[in-house]
Amino acid sequence: MMLNEKFILSNGAAIPKIALGTWQISNEAVVNAVQTAIKIGYRHIDTAVGYGNERGVAQGIKESGVPREQIFITTKIPAEVKSYESAKATITKSLSDLDSAYADLMLIHAPRPWSEMSRQSPNEYLEENLAVWKAMEEAHKDGKLKSIGVSNFIISDMDNILENCTVKPAANQVCFHIGNSPEDILSYCDKNNILIMGYAPIATGKLLDNPRIKEIAAKYSVSIPQICIKYLLQRNILPIPKSVHEEYIRQNADMNFEISSTDIETLINF
Repeated sequence: MMLNEKFILSNGAAIPKIALGTWQISNEAVVNAVQTAIKIGYRHIDTAVGYGNERGVAQGIKESGVPREQIFITTKIPAEVKSYESAKATITKSLSDLDSAYADLMLIHAPRPWSEMSRQSPNEYLEENLAVWKAMEEAHKDGKLKSIGVSNFIISDMDNILENCTVKPAANQVCFHIGNSPEDILSYCDKNNILIMGYAPIATGKLLDNPRIKEIAAKYSVSIPQICIKYLLQRNILPIPKSVHEEYIRQNADMNFEISSTDIETLINF
C-alpha cells in the first residue's frame, strides 16, 4: 500500500511518500479533511504558516486518535519572513499553533516575497535567506525541526544555501505536474540528494479535462488525478494532492498500478 511507503531524506529521516495538501482549506474545514485522511491511512500532512490552518491541522490530528509521533507534519516559514529574528519568532509561533514540540519538516516557503516571485530574479535576498536558514539550523539542532528544507527555490537560490549551510536542505517543494516538469531543478536536486516534493500535481485542476491524459488514464482504468500523482511517484517525487472529499482523498492514494516507461516518457514530453 502506497500510504505505507516512505522516501528517505538525506539526513536519514523517513517521510511518507504521499502528503495531504491543505492549501486554500480553511482552518475549520481542514479539521475534518485531516481526520478523514488519517482514517484512510495518510500519515503525512502538508501545511504552512501562510495557509492559516496550522491550528486546524493540529486539531484534526488530535481528534484522529493517532499519536502525534506517527504523523509527519510539513510546514513552511512565510516567503515574506526574511530575517533571523522574525524566523525564530515564526518557528516558535508555528509550533505553538501545531500544538507540537517539533515539526517533522519546515521549509522556507519561497526565496523572495510572493509579490516579487514572478520576476525569478537571481542574487536577491541571498543574505536574508541565509539568516532565515541560520534560525532553522538552530531549531533543528535543538530538536524543534527534525528536518529543514526549501520551497520554490531555483538553482541559484539552492546554491546559496548549499555553499553556506551547516545543515543541508533535505527537500525542495516546487510546482511539478504533467506539462510543468522543471527538469533542471529535478536533476540538480537528484545530484545533491535533495527530495523534490511536488505541489499542484493536477495543476490545480487544469489537467482534469485534458483528452490526452484522459486517454492514458483510461488505458490503466484509473482517474486523471491518479495518473498525475503516479507520474510524480514514478519519478521519485513526493506528490501533495489536495482534497476535502473522502472519495477523492481515498482515490488519490490508490496507486496500485504502474505506468509504462513509454507512457512516462510521453508524459515527460507533454
